[in-house]
Parts: sequence; structure tokens; C-alpha cells
Amino acid sequence: MAREAIIERLAKLDTCAVSDALDSLGLKGATWGVRPQWPCGRIVGRAVTMKIKPAGLQAPTQHLGTAPIEAAKSGDIIVIDNGGKLEFSCWGGLLALSAKLKGLSGVVIDGACRDIDEARELGFPVYARGAVPMTARGRVIQDTFNAEIQFAGVQCHPGDLVIADGSGVVIIAKEREEDVVAAAEAIYQQEQEMADGIRKGYSGLEMLEKLGYEQMLKRK
Repeated sequence: MAREAIIERLAKLDTCAVSDALDSLGLKGATWGVRPQWPCGRIVGRAVTMKIKPAGLQAPTQHLGTAPIEAAKSGDIIVIDNGGKLEFSCWGGLLALSAKLKGLSGVVIDGACRDIDEARELGFPVYARGAVPMTARGRVIQDTFNAEIQFAGVQCHPGDLVIADGSGVVIIAKEREEDVVAAAEAIYQQEQEMADGIRKGYSGLEMLEKLGYEQMLKRK
């Protein structure tokens, strides 16, 4: 399946340019604290969301994460709300294998994961707040999937755009994706012009002032 044009454009950018674009538009979406758990590359795709809740007396009817993976399309990203908890995992090797075989781009977790060695061997990108060996079994279960969640302090809805790289994770509301990506492309292009000038021998100060770096983020 061909990738959407907007995703192709986003894949040429980075989270920093997108975060700056959000700032310039007065929008939220940039997060902090969720990092790649092995040296994986940048991922972009549409969100398939999942919310985790504590286990109770009622036993789960299916393993957490299986329904979102089944619902996802090739290229999508699983986005998990576990409230930033690091005491136990909510994503492991079998889920990574299932997601990899389904053609998903990766997973981003506001919480912890495990089986990172397996994910690295599979080549499946995992972004999380940390890794622990403790299982989710008996501790947490899946609450909802493909519904609104909070991810690291920002709202995320099914179908929102997600970009993640070494600097972190940014979520772009699908209703504003064209505005945000266009603004990020303009910022990225201007930064490349500044970098080219510095490589040609201009001082950083000259280029920053000449091209108006401080004005790049003024709200539009």
C-alpha cells in the first residue's frame, strides 16, 4: 500500500522542526521523556491508541495489545497510555513480533516496555519511558483502544499523525496536520539555509540574525 503524501512529507522532517511548527501555530503535541529503547530510526505513521488500567477481579478476555494490532493498518503506530508508569511493562516481545509481521511502523509508550533485545533483533522500533523485566500479567489490563487517550501530557486520537526520533515523540492532530507539516517544512528549509551559510564560513551569529531565527517561531 502506498504511503500517504502527508506521511511521506513528514518522514523528511524531524521532531524538532515539527515541535517548532506547533509552537508557531500555538498548538500542543510535543512530548518529553519518551525515548528510543534501542538505536532505531525515525518512525512516522498514524496513531492506533490503547489505554492501560490496573488489573482487578475480572480477568481479561484477551491479551493486552492484540486488538489494537489487529485493528491497525500497515504503517500505523501503536500509541499506549500507561500514565508514565515504570514499575512494569505493557509491551513485550510477542507483541513486537505480531506488530512487525503486520507491517506496523513502531510503538510509542507513555510507560515501560520489556524484551528490548527481541525488538532490536526484529528491527521493530520501540519508544518508551524505560525498560523493565516485569510482566503486565496480573498487574494491568487493556482498558480501551482506538479512543482518545492522553499521551505524555497531550491528547492523542485515532488517526493522528505521530513522529518519533532520537529527540522524542510528537503528535499532530489530524485536523491540523496540513498546517503543521507545511509550517515544519518552512522551518526546516530555513534551518538548512542557516546551516549551509555556516558551512560556507559565515558565523552562526551572522546567519541567525540574517535569516531571523528568533522570528521563526512567532505565532502565525
